Amino acid sequence: MTRRGSVKKVCLAYSGGLDTSVILRWLIEEYGCEVVAYCADVGQEEELSGLPEKAKASGAVDCVIRDLREEFARDFVMPAIRANAVYEGTYLLGTSLARPLIAKDHVEVARQKGCDAVAHGATGKGNDQVRFELTYQALAPEIRVIAPWREWDLVSRSDCLAYAEKYDIPVSATLKKPYSIDRNLLHCSYEGGILEDPWNAPDEEMFQLTLSPEAAPEVPSEIAIGFEGGTPVALDGETLTPAELLIRLNALAGGHGVGRVDMVENRFVGMKSRGVYETPGGTVLHVAHRAIESITLDREVMHERDRIAPRFAEIVYNGFWYAPEGELLRRFVDHSQTNVTGEVRVKLYKGNVIVTGRRSPVSLYSQETASFDERGGYDQADAAGFIRLQGLRIRGRGRP
Repeated sequence: MTRRGSVKKVCLAYSGGLDTSVILRWLIEEYGCEVVAYCADVGQEEELSGLPEKAKASGAVDCVIRDLREEFARDFVMPAIRANAVYEGTYLLGTSLARPLIAKDHVEVARQKGCDAVAHGATGKGNDQVRFELTYQALAPEIRVIAPWREWDLVSRSDCLAYAEKYDIPVSATLKKPYSIDRNLLHCSYEGGILEDPWNAPDEEMFQLTLSPEAAPEVPSEIAIGFEGGTPVALDGETLTPAELLIRLNALAGGHGVGRVDMVENRFVGMKSRGVYETPGGTVLHVAHRAIESITLDREVMHERDRIAPRFAEIVYNGFWYAPEGELLRRFVDHSQTNVTGEVRVKLYKGNVIVTGRRSPVSLYSQETASFDERGGYDQADAAGFIRLQGLRIRGRGRP
């Protein structure tokens, strides 16, 4: 007996991986509906090869692939760079930033194809279900959402592998190495399976974007990143689009072992989760952005932006990109970045990004004022009164 109900055509967010390959067939079997496979190209590269053929062989009536790489880099990655948004001090939000864009485009395709429902492959234990569905609610509240991991009786990836074998669905995951991989222009993430024990070290063969620091070249590379209004726009003087810049930096920094992170993070749904990430280009941009801000951003503006940076990251991580608070903080950050223009030179070496220089035509740094060898219009005697005023409340605490 199927769960057809009023669902006639479903648009499935489809990657061709284990979960969504199984879900495609499961929707047909359980709902008796047509399935349109939808895939957003956010920089997976070879993962897209043969996807339409695979989807149709599994029963999809159509497969739509949309190139969102530039939009992803321009409208999602770059705002996070401008905000210095890092979740729990470590995670550069690679997956979190891609989900609201994918979900936005997903509902657009669903409408174009006449679908009355959308489906996704996020599990009931993860963050992605929240990120997808909050975006659906913000942009298409009328559309029905099917989340198979919250409905079916398959409780593990091992069950999915058995289901795939039953219906002759080709998948690359195995019981020996069943971790989940998510790749885009900003990063590649790994979780689940053998990585669920936080004591297990990642297998070196797992990494796709970076060399190990031990295997990285003995000779460093020095590069310069150009910024305009807080947005990185150039590499070594060559103007590039956001996506082009990330592609170039991923190759350069990844070749020096830059950008690996192994962390246990707090998921929005309430549990802790171990994730391993590679974010080579993004790591360089975060370091360089902080460096250009150091000479172009007013102190109090920087400190206010730094106060909201963790909140910005939390909003992105938890899936509230299209919520009012997300829009508010992006406007705040963008306004703060008006003067953040210039160039930063960094050295890439053995997993490190080392700032070696920064300059700007609108720099707030005055060498004359800061110098110990020049007066620079600064009377050092003024500091005595400044210190006494700062100490007024402190001295009062010491009175009997």
